[in-house]
Amino acid sequence: MPLVGCSSAPSVPDSSRGSATARDIRTVLDRRAAAVLDHDPAGYLAAVDPRDAALRAAQSRELRNLADVPLSSWTYRVRSVRERGAGRATADVELRYRIDGYDNAPVTSDRRLDLERDEPAGRWYIAADRPGGDGGRELWQQGDVQVVRGSRSLVLGVGREPAELRRIADTTDRAVPAVSAAWPRTWARRVVVLVPDSVEDMAELLGSPAANYRGIAAVTTGETGGDRAKAPADRVIVNPQAYALLGSVGQRVVLTHETTHVATRADTSAATPLWLSEGFADWAAYRDEHGTDAEIAPELADAVRRGDLPATLPTDEDFGFAGDADRLARAYEGGRLACALIADRWGEEKLIAFYKAVGAGQERDGAVERATHEVLATTPQDLTARWREYLRDRLTA
Repeated sequence: MPLVGCSSAPSVPDSSRGSATARDIRTVLDRRAAAVLDHDPAGYLAAVDPRDAALRAAQSRELRNLADVPLSSWTYRVRSVRERGAGRATADVELRYRIDGYDNAPVTSDRRLDLERDEPAGRWYIAADRPGGDGGRELWQQGDVQVVRGSRSLVLGVGREPAELRRIADTTDRAVPAVSAAWPRTWARRVVVLVPDSVEDMAELLGSPAANYRGIAAVTTGETGGDRAKAPADRVIVNPQAYALLGSVGQRVVLTHETTHVATRADTSAATPLWLSEGFADWAAYRDEHGTDAEIAPELADAVRRGDLPATLPTDEDFGFAGDADRLARAYEGGRLACALIADRWGEEKLIAFYKAVGAGQERDGAVERATHEVLATTPQDLTARWREYLRDRLTA
């Protein structure tokens, strides 16, 4: 199961507002943004160095790749400009865009632009456009974006068959009401799913090594916490190779798990341990599925039968993608069973209240302790002891 990702960077003050060069660059980028929304190739390329045929061809392809994506806004925010002498500069820019009907606020992407000035005309042109900070590439930089609309989903794919994208949309459409039943709180009840052509392309979108995701069927990106009305929509990113190896039940579980992260995003914060965020997502995903706990949690069941009962709830380190696959599986299974225990012992409403109370904390220290006391009227030590007994009962029967 995939880990909650967080790919969007928080806004920072525009430190270049008073610079004449920055103002000129902002003007160029404002015109470029308008050209994207107008599907105006000439206007888009007007910002690109006319002497660089290869760059102009690549930028032209990117605009064509975006043609079917239903954008409602596209802007650039200049964060900083570093002049490098002789009409050359580098700008750190925040691309901000919204997909119509899905994004309540702009999704952000950090870009770093190299620019050169045409001295006779005094006009700035983009000479290079690459990811900034820890960001990755964008889907439209990987190829022509195909768009499939579901009743509750929008699937954007590159290099995949339309029938595959339709099946993913249908499965996501089924996931949304299942999540709403498990999390009966206000949320968007719609999901954007990205399907790149390969795990390598998936890793490029996430700005991480492909080795981290080879066995992971999907991940969710987005900002945790904050104002629900202003929070940008998450993106569920599918690893097409790993996802294809799953049966229909496995695919449904994966997309329900990821959709749960979308639903709970505003109530998930730095105070939320991964055993709770990932465990709750798995609990919601398996809530209406058939199968015993031993069948759903085979790795942990094997460990418990061997007498290797975990001493503590899973740590964040246990959820590392690049680590031991068995350890990762046991972490997800243990987190789900912790949430199942709370739902069984205290009730599903208490589980939701516990999740929200933990996420309301400002920092990790003390958040679980306070929520355990205030919502469950017990202690973390007692909860852990009950969980260990729950594992014995559910996994050895």
